[in-house]
Amino acid sequence: MKGKWRIVEMADYESDYPDMMEPAYILFGAGDAGAKAVEFRWDGNDEMDEARGDGWAELQPDGSITGQICFHRGDEAEFIARPWTTSSTAC
Repeated sequence: MKGKWRIVEMADYESDYPDMMEPAYILFGAGDAGAKAVEFRWDGNDEMDEARGDGWAELQPDGSITGQICFHRGDEAEFIARPWTTSSTAC
């Protein structure tokens, strides 16, 4: 699962919420290469407030990943992500 994955769906949120500040994504490092499932910890922001938690992700037969992002002492959010593809056109 190594690499950057674009979060394309979060069932518990309005469709435009995850991309409020920038395109929503999840990034897995080299330690996750070749894995079919991973557990992770994360640090970031939630509506401009520091946030952290953990989660899991599992590779699906169609090449997507499904998983859950868990906020420390808070909500759990399910997601679907697909491999991040970049354009060769510079902006």
